[in-house]
Amino acid sequence: MTPRFGVNYVPSQDWMFQWTAVEADVVRRDFAAIAALGLDHVRLFPLWPVLQPNRTLIRRRALDDVRLVVDLAAEFGLDASVDVIQGHMSGFDFVPAWLVNWHAGNMFTDEPAVRAQAALVGAVYETLRDAPNFTGLTLGNEVNQFQPPNPAAMPADSEQIGHWLRSLLAGAQDPDPAHVITHSENDHLWYRDGHPFLPTHATRLGDVTTVHSWIFNGTGQRYGGLSDQAVRHAEWMAELSRAFATDPARPVWVQEVGAPALNLQPEQMPEFCRRTVDSVLTTQNLYGITWWCSHDVSRDLGDYKDLEYSLGLLDVDNRVKPLGRAFAEAVAQARATPPAVPARTRAVVVEVDEHDVPRSRAALAPGGAVVEAWYDLRAAGHFPAVVTSTTAADPAALAARGIEQLVRPTSMV
Repeated sequence: MTPRFGVNYVPSQDWMFQWTAVEADVVRRDFAAIAALGLDHVRLFPLWPVLQPNRTLIRRRALDDVRLVVDLAAEFGLDASVDVIQGHMSGFDFVPAWLVNWHAGNMFTDEPAVRAQAALVGAVYETLRDAPNFTGLTLGNEVNQFQPPNPAAMPADSEQIGHWLRSLLAGAQDPDPAHVITHSENDHLWYRDGHPFLPTHATRLGDVTTVHSWIFNGTGQRYGGLSDQAVRHAEWMAELSRAFATDPARPVWVQEVGAPALNLQPEQMPEFCRRTVDSVLTTQNLYGITWWCSHDVSRDLGDYKDLEYSLGLLDVDNRVKPLGRAFAEAVAQARATPPAVPARTRAVVVEVDEHDVPRSRAALAPGGAVVEAWYDLRAAGHFPAVVTSTTAADPAALAARGIEQLVRPTSMV
C-alpha cells in the first residue's frame, strides 16, 4: 500500500466560520498553496449547525457549498475527504440548537437525533458520490469529546455508542467501495479507563482505523517534545490500534498529527515533523498521514488555546512556514525512496477482558507499563507490534500476524 500524504484544511480566512459563506477565491488561494507543498489530499470540516440547523432541515445551499469546496480541491489535483458532524473543533463545540438548552437532547441516545444525523451523513455522501476526487467520509471530528468531562456532555454507554456508530456509518447507503467511510476519536478512547468509546469501536467499525496523535496528552510533558517517545507516539498509536483489529491487514490512517507549541519551540517543529513521518512510515498497511493543519488560526480570532494559533504548515497569508517545508520535504523523500517496512515479529501484550476491553487503559497512556515496554523495545532497535491477550492465547492468530515472540509487561499500571 502506498500511503497518502495530506493536510487537515483550516481556511486561512475566518477559520471554520468560512463554511457559513464560502468564498471561492479564498479557498482557491489556500488550495494552490497546499498543492504547491506536493500534498495529495485535504480533509474538510463543514460545521454541523450550518448543514443541519434543524433536526428535519438539511440545507441544500450548505451541501452545495461542500460540493463546491471539493470541486475546488480538484482544480489543484487534490483529493478530498469530508467530516460530517462538526461537532468538536479546536476547543470549541458546534452543536445545533435542536440539541441544546430548551431542547436539550443526546446525540448518541435519542433515537430521533440518531436518525437525523444518519440522514445528514447520507445527504453529504449523495452530494459528493460522483465527484472524481472524493475519497470518502468521516462521521465527525473526535465526537467522543462529547462525553465527560465536557461541561455539555451527552453521556452514553458503550452499547449505545456502538449503535450510534453503526447507524451513522449505514447512513451512506450503498457506498462505492472506493470510498472510505469511517469515524474518528481522540486518544481518550485508547488511554482513559471507563470511556464508553472503545478500541474495538475504532478498529472494527468503518473501513479504516483512524488515530489522532497529539503529544500534548502528557507525552511531550513527560518525555520532552523531541524525545524518541514523542516522535514515535504516532507510530505507537498506529501499532496499538492494530492490536484490536480482527483483520491484521486493516489499514490505519494517521488522520491527525501536529507539532504543538505547548511542547515544542518553533525551531524544533521541523525536526519533530521529519522524525514523526519517518517513524510512522515503518507501520504496515498505512493508509496515509494527514497533518494538522494547513493554516495557522488568525490572531484576530479570540479565545483559542494559544497552541491553536501556530499549528499550520502555512501562515494566514499562505506563506510556507519552516514546518511546512519540512513536511513537504519529508513527503517528497518518502515518494522518491519509499522506506522499507520492517517485519514486526515481537509483540507487547495488552491484557484485555472477555470483550477485548483493556483491563487498564492507563497502562497504554504516557508512563504506563505497556507503552513503556514498547518504547524500550523500540529504543533497543526492534520494531515491536502490539497484540491483545486474546490474540496472544491463539497460535493461529499470532501466526497470521507474523508474531514469534511475546513481551508481557510486569505491571499493568
